[in-house]
Amino acid sequence: MNARVDPAELTGFATDVLRAAGVPEADARLVADSLVTADAQGHPSHGVLRLGWYVARLRSGAMTAVTDTRTVVDMGAVAVLDGRHGVGQVVTDLACRDAVRRASEHGVSVVAVRNSNHFGTASYWTRRMADAGCVGILTTNGSPAMAPWGGREKTVGANPWSIATPGGNHGPVVLDIANTGVARGKIYAALHRGEDVPEGWALDSSGVPTTDPRAAIEGILAPMGGHKGYGIAFMMDVLSGVLTGSSYATGVTGPYVPDQRSGCGHLVLALRVDAVIDPDDFGHRVDDLITTTKAVPKAAGVDEIFHPGEIEARAEALSHQTGISLPSKTLDELRSLAADYDVKAVA
Repeated sequence: MNARVDPAELTGFATDVLRAAGVPEADARLVADSLVTADAQGHPSHGVLRLGWYVARLRSGAMTAVTDTRTVVDMGAVAVLDGRHGVGQVVTDLACRDAVRRASEHGVSVVAVRNSNHFGTASYWTRRMADAGCVGILTTNGSPAMAPWGGREKTVGANPWSIATPGGNHGPVVLDIANTGVARGKIYAALHRGEDVPEGWALDSSGVPTTDPRAAIEGILAPMGGHKGYGIAFMMDVLSGVLTGSSYATGVTGPYVPDQRSGCGHLVLALRVDAVIDPDDFGHRVDDLITTTKAVPKAAGVDEIFHPGEIEARAEALSHQTGISLPSKTLDELRSLAADYDVKAVA
């Protein structure tokens, strides 16, 4: 049974829990907002169901509550940031803001991040770069989720990435995808709802196709687009892990493991639009591209064609009117956290 929760109340609750776990106020609110935004945009896989995972990692010391980063390389347009196992959202926020600042001086910039943690949805950060007038690109690696093409053992992460650009009248255009057929968090979300997952999402540990979410989590996820998804995921690991000096492949640990360092890395690229083209002209051109795309004759059964990021933007606006729908299992876990940290539970 689902219940609807006010986004502001949910953000306040998550902030209080994180503060009680030792995260500073501003950082706690940033993390809470990133999780609640994911729920509001229709991606519970990256929403508050992860709050308990983060808290467990803070308790064990696998993730450091007070984030203390170091810039270990500074070459103007290029920098390397050591997250020193701090909170992933805080590390990524610092990296993206630094990339935008450096792009303001050089037109384009790259910030490589090592020793970070899970940061929520990649689009949360690329949208912020787009709002600052940049094309924002963000890659990350993750713990093994799928096998290399032709293999039987998982060594390749979903390794998601996002691109966002400023838009015209339509707002930012945003792409955020994992290289598995589906993000592993969506399987956790199905588990919370007590639902099977669709056929084709995963194999169990014996290599047999499964619709059981628990067996899928313990097994192997299928890549998107067959060998192409594997290839893209591999290259994202090169960019996010190998290049940045962080961990890669089986060296990366997922956020649901409470007591091991993550070792994940990220790569942030910021390109200032006005260094290439007049921003107003760019906005008009994006509008024209969207209009042309949405005007294509629709296939049978299709009501509307969407541009990347449009569905999430509409869902977020609606969630702020009607509340966020959370399954009972997620609410139970949040109430348990409230009791553990003596904070007011969500309704």
